[in-house]
Amino acid sequence: MGNCFGAPENSVVNPVITGSRGTGCSTKTTGGNSELSTVFTGTVEQSLYGSSRTEEAFPNLRIFAFKELKSATRSFQAANMIGEGGFGVVYKGWVDKKTLTPGKYGVGMAVAVKKWKPESFQGSSEWQKEIDILGKLSHPNLINLLGYCCEDDELLLVYEFMEKGSLGNHLFPQGAAMQPLSWEQRLKIAIGAARGLAFLHAPGNRIIHRNFTSSRVLLDSNLNPKLTGLGMAREGPTDAESPVSTRVMGTYGYAAPEYIATGHLTAKNDVYGMGVMLLEMLSGLRAMDVRRMGKERLVEYAEPYVSDHRKLAGLMDPRLEGQYPGKAALCAAQLAKSCIAADPKVRPSMDEVVETLQQIEAMN
Repeated sequence: MGNCFGAPENSVVNPVITGSRGTGCSTKTTGGNSELSTVFTGTVEQSLYGSSRTEEAFPNLRIFAFKELKSATRSFQAANMIGEGGFGVVYKGWVDKKTLTPGKYGVGMAVAVKKWKPESFQGSSEWQKEIDILGKLSHPNLINLLGYCCEDDELLLVYEFMEKGSLGNHLFPQGAAMQPLSWEQRLKIAIGAARGLAFLHAPGNRIIHRNFTSSRVLLDSNLNPKLTGLGMAREGPTDAESPVSTRVMGTYGYAAPEYIATGHLTAKNDVYGMGVMLLEMLSGLRAMDVRRMGKERLVEYAEPYVSDHRKLAGLMDPRLEGQYPGKAALCAAQLAKSCIAADPKVRPSMDEVVETLQQIEAMN
């Protein structure tokens, strides 16, 4: 295969699954769209900061009363459900744009309200983690957290509403026909998502997402991507030489094999997930699909195609209808291959991924 960026062969291991369950919030404080995905985890980790926060800790976040969010979503009606993930169910709601107080449904500003479901393996730790990270960090490619609620056993998070849903919804449409993403749109989304991860990995932040997937890349009305799903994120060293030992948590098909095998986490786990997402964007195929018998994981299925430039056309998403630059597609495949390299030390950094994607975009 042509050497756009170079990469060794990838290897794959089979994860072992252990289940667990999160806990609700036992104290009362005063103040994303996402697809269903198969998530594996060990015992839920304890929050670094405890289970409650004062209003002074995050002055930019509004502390909602449960009755306010119940009103904003029309009592969490099923008709207002817009997504469901490992933490809970996401509902569309409406609030006043300036005060964020609930008003008449359909009037004001739309928001996404994520409500914890008691049967979830996630709980107060993940809820707190999202507040800790999104309450202090802001970036064009990170979802904007507007506020939160914790009353009795109710845990909720309130985000800006992302009109176009998740990247996964566009790559793998279900039900009503959805206009396929063009090559240019896919590159734009990939660059934005990569910038979001690079920002998290920056020395001043040192945050590993740990559960990066195409369903955790949300799109606004202009298809600008923003990362969500930071409940499993982990602070700590982000270079390959300084791993953090953790309980294995992530999503099938996206987590790096060395992390699944050892629990040693570095930023290169996110890079691996980015490589898998690039393969999804190239192929239109899911990271995991049991119908690909023997090659359920996309990294296994795609390996022959990304290792031989003569076969790459056989991997490309037919919904693109051949409307993509051949050299750019080849280099994107090479980048994906380098991101899912078996040796994490030879995977690029997210800064390098951003730079390479920008070079590919320039080829258009």
